[in-house]
Order: sequence, then structure tokens, then C-alpha cells
Amino acid sequence: MPHLPLNIDMHGRTALVVGGGPVARRKVKTLLDSGACVNVVALALDHDLAELWTAAGVSVRLSPFAPADLEGVFLAVAATDDADTNNQVAREARQRDILVAVADAPDSGNCTFPAILRRGALEITVSTGGRCPAFAVLVRDCIARLLGDDYGVALEQLAAAREKLLTEGNCSTYNAKIVRALAQRLIEELSDHKDVV
Repeated sequence: MPHLPLNIDMHGRTALVVGGGPVARRKVKTLLDSGACVNVVALALDHDLAELWTAAGVSVRLSPFAPADLEGVFLAVAATDDADTNNQVAREARQRDILVAVADAPDSGNCTFPAILRRGALEITVSTGGRCPAFAVLVRDCIARLLGDDYGVALEQLAAAREKLLTEGNCSTYNAKIVRALAQRLIEELSDHKDVV
């Protein structure tokens, strides 16, 4: 089933990650990178997640998941190695109309995490809708070899040009044509430069 690709501003929003292993750690890292406030509920934390907890100020409760853990949560992630617990998290979250991703059974949730490539403020995501996350990661890595950090720099140039046009009060159709033409030129220059390297 197709999904709606959507970027959500997570700054100041609370996310709950249930689980303390490597999968949970990756989800916590992604959520922290997005500016979310992260709560973790787990029976135990692996070493790397424990270090992340100390460094990033993640809220951790070492105990089994309880429905009350979803209080005030915008997004929940079920990332334990226990299918029953993951299903319970998904069921309780869905009953409360909370977004929920389930690491080992994406169809149990109502959202999934894509593989993310960042070049400055440029974000490119690849998703398989949870069908094969490893494939999404490999495709993302292929794209990463094509798009260097200079694409992030180009985006900043375009954003500045767009901002200037907006302050000049020109018609939006005119502005869109100018920015599109500038974007096309910058992308062609970046592509030509890549061929030379």
C-alpha cells in the first residue's frame, strides 16, 4: 500500500521509544537529530544507547512498557525483541490516535522510518514502506555517492536568492521561474563538476 511521504517538525514534540537494543538506539538517534524530546522505556539498555542517554539527556525508565508511557506522546516506536510487547505498544498507541512505528512488523503501526540522506538542509529520504529497510539504506547510499556536500551549499544559495526575490515583491510565477532556472544551472554545474572529478 502506498504511503504519504511527509516531513514532520518534531521540535518540542515527545517521542517514546520502547526497547533498549541497537534498533531502538538507531531510532533514538534519528529522533534526537530531528529535535524531538525522547523518552525510552526498556528492561535494559545496550552500552551505546546508555552512552547516548547520558550525552543527550534522553529520559529513560527501566521497566516494562505500560500504557501510561504514552501520555503526552506524539510518536511512539516499538523496537523491542518481543513481538507481544511491540504489538501492545502499537495497539495502545493506535487507540489513542498516536503515530506508531513498529520495527519488526511495520504493518502493525501506521508509519515507518525512511533511510535519510542529509546534505545541509537538503534531505532526501528513501522508503520501502517497511517492506525491506536494508534495501532503502542501500539505495540511499547509492544516492549519497552522487550527491556531495556541495548540494547543501547550492541549496543555501538558492534559498538566499529566493528570499531576496520574495522581499522584492515580484509576482510568484516570475519568482518561481527565476529560482527554477537558477536551480537548474547549479545542478548542471554540480553534475559537470562530478564528471570531472
